[in-house]
Amino acid sequence: MSFTQKELLKGTLGPIILNLLTEHKKMYGYEITQHIKELSDGKILIKEGSLYPALHKLEADGLLESEQLEVGGRLRKYYKLTRKGKQESVQASKELISFLETVHLIINPNKTLSYGGI
Repeated sequence: MSFTQKELLKGTLGPIILNLLTEHKKMYGYEITQHIKELSDGKILIKEGSLYPALHKLEADGLLESEQLEVGGRLRKYYKLTRKGKQESVQASKELISFLETVHLIINPNKTLSYGGI
């Protein structure tokens, strides 16, 4: 059995998006994918088929709001956190870090790993 990046990323994309928007205030889809690519040194590549369903779910859950702005003669949809999204971002990051540390303990019990900071 082989797990694809898409399968492994599925449950972490929401917290990643929330965290990026906490830092950058508002971003559009392509910008989000490029930041993730850059921050992961090209190891995580988010495709539109994964990103936009995640953005729409976060928006439907009341964590994001969007606005369309004209940039260079083109409409661009920007996403930003709602008040609820700002609160959820902190909790989602803590839960994700805790989960990743637990997975690390299961996979490699003899080595410690700490993400710190949160």
